[in-house]
Amino acid sequence: MFITYSIALLCVLGIAAGQILFKLSAAALQASGSFFDVRTAATLLSAFALYGITTIGWVWVLQKADLGKVYPLMALAFVLVPLGSHFVFGERFQPMYFLGVALIMAGIVVALRA
Repeated sequence: MFITYSIALLCVLGIAAGQILFKLSAAALQASGSFFDVRTAATLLSAFALYGITTIGWVWVLQKADLGKVYPLMALAFVLVPLGSHFVFGERFQPMYFLGVALIMAGIVVALRA
């Protein structure tokens, strides 16, 4: 079961990284004005590829574990994506955001122990 949960966590990381790549591709699209720009296309295709690989990994996880047991891990994306946006894009958060993160983390712990 350790391997299954490890792969599930990798899937969550992949989803979060994919969201950052989508934001980077949106910025590249805004700068270039074209999906055919090399930077825009490469970033967007990288995001699609990462999502595809992550989806295959998630299907493997679902073969090994109950959806209700592993799905709460997906809530970690609500923590990881904003953290990534802070470090990659310099986005800032209000103090209430951190309360929300703490509640999400508590919810994940409760759900996984249920």
